[in-house]
Amino acid sequence: MPTETFEFQVEARQLLHMMIHSIYSNKDVFLRELISNASDALDKLRIEALRDDTLNADVSDLHIAIEADTDARTLTIRDNGVGMSHDEVVQLIGTIAKSGTAEFLQQMKQAENTAAAEGLIGQFGVGFYSSFMVADEVTLLTRRAGETTGTRWASTGEGTYTLETVDEAPQGTSVLLRLKPEDTEDKVFDYTDPAKIREIVKRYSDFITWPIRLATRAPAAAEPPEQENDEAGDRPEPETLNSRKALWARSRDEVSDEEYHELYKHISHDWADPLEIIQMRAEGTFEYQALLFLPSHPPRDIFSQDNKRGVQLYVKRVLIMEDCEALVPEYLRFVKGVVDAADLSLNVSREILQQDRQIQLMHRRLAKKVLSTIREMKANRPENYASFWREFGRVVKEGLLSDFDNRDTILGISSFATTHDAERPTGLQEYIERMKEGQQHIFYMTGESRSAIERSPHMEVFRDKGLEVLLLTDPVDEVWVGSVPEYQGRELRSIAKGEPELGTEEDTEEAKADREQQREEYAALLKWMTERLGEDVKDVRLSSRLTVSPACVVSDTGDVTPALQNLYRAMGQDVPAGKRILELNAGHSLVEGLRRAHAERPSDPALPGTAELLYGMALLAEGSQINDPARFTQLLAERLERTL
Repeated sequence: MPTETFEFQVEARQLLHMMIHSIYSNKDVFLRELISNASDALDKLRIEALRDDTLNADVSDLHIAIEADTDARTLTIRDNGVGMSHDEVVQLIGTIAKSGTAEFLQQMKQAENTAAAEGLIGQFGVGFYSSFMVADEVTLLTRRAGETTGTRWASTGEGTYTLETVDEAPQGTSVLLRLKPEDTEDKVFDYTDPAKIREIVKRYSDFITWPIRLATRAPAAAEPPEQENDEAGDRPEPETLNSRKALWARSRDEVSDEEYHELYKHISHDWADPLEIIQMRAEGTFEYQALLFLPSHPPRDIFSQDNKRGVQLYVKRVLIMEDCEALVPEYLRFVKGVVDAADLSLNVSREILQQDRQIQLMHRRLAKKVLSTIREMKANRPENYASFWREFGRVVKEGLLSDFDNRDTILGISSFATTHDAERPTGLQEYIERMKEGQQHIFYMTGESRSAIERSPHMEVFRDKGLEVLLLTDPVDEVWVGSVPEYQGRELRSIAKGEPELGTEEDTEEAKADREQQREEYAALLKWMTERLGEDVKDVRLSSRLTVSPACVVSDTGDVTPALQNLYRAMGQDVPAGKRILELNAGHSLVEGLRRAHAERPSDPALPGTAELLYGMALLAEGSQINDPARFTQLLAERLERTL
């Protein structure tokens, strides 16, 4: 078959140049990445063979083979897994476009340390190209299970690669590296040395399910990687390098943190160590084991619809599903790990799992275990918890909308920004313990940012009275607070809705009399303004929450806030705009002046414009948009002109 030559894209050439002239101090990671790719290919073949009886693939001895030829200075990593079709080679290997190359290069520039830089290889799926750190030429031969022809890809990493269709190729993928000369100063070691290979496999890949076999005898003559060696019978028996012990089946004291961390990195393709390790075992009528991990940082696509979530599902140590969404709720989609069940069928689909009673039982228990771990971390390891909540709090709070059984638990492990401490978030239990005598409610306000909420007129009386307010700035906060009525018997009350009901001290008879007198004095103005602004507001009333600002706009207790309306519209839902309430500060000179002017000259043509300005100012003060900005600026210009 003819061999075609192609040029790498610009970003791909940059990536290869970086690999060849590597800034990585630890070049051993190339073997970790190639073994990891081979393991994934074997996992996928096992799953496809269970799903498709017509695949006609050989799964009798799935394994990874490493062949080292000291004389020829070649290293071959071979698997008999699912393999790739010609099109998949073009998409996944030839162009590198699918590997997130641009973002990888950007992250490389921003990597804070060498360890973080090295880990980025696996995180961005460019592990195959790490081969060029140690090889002058890389040849890949692959045939997809169920197909009859294979594909050979080859490159020296110098700007071009070749593609060739091969009539005869074994099932799976082999990667042949023509190694660079050993250079200890540049930390390029002799990767045909069995001791070095054993060291790398033990460090990174000891836990992998499939056997990793090493053959080191040099062949009599160099052969293409697709050909079988007729003299294989003369070679010594291959040595299995990895223990293949399922870490989740071993007790915690038998496994080192390093082994757990490597398993996590293999499963998640993350470069950083996990924040927490969670191990559980259920025995009895339904047995399963689980080994779960809380990451130290979220994946890049955690809020994307394309985000791959779920944990690996094994049945009796056979991988059944790579990302089993049915095992963890969506609000815990960052959790990675392994669940190994004893009694499930090997041939299951996602649809069957959604209805399976045992899966639902595991789903509930795993969720409770993860939440209890977070609660324990909050109590005993506050620094770890603070890091976790900073990275994943927005996601966990989604559970307040979907997991009603665990709602109180989720509220208990949540933390919120608060006026009590500008630097340290608070839990609801801590808030309750600090409540002032006579205070009945947990006060909160939603908004785009802490500074925007703190500048809001709604905060004035709470600031004056020293009442703590939760500052909720995540988009999900706008949604869940409307569906969570209380916590431990304390109602969650928005300071931007309804009447404040501070309830911190008994009103004096004198204060009550003063308020009643104000209502009588302002009754005519309030009635007139309600009629005048009737297209925009449902009511105009005196405020008990303002101490400095002349006016503010509030929502009725059961109304949808403007921010929530905008959120629903952004999601494509049609939400009718509701009218709100304009509150006036009777102690402000502007409001008092408007009352006197209306009482003395109710037909003054300037008064309606002043009422519109007052309403517009209230909208601007809370960060809302004015319905008619041109009208507002015209009225403002007229008033300013009269002052000159």
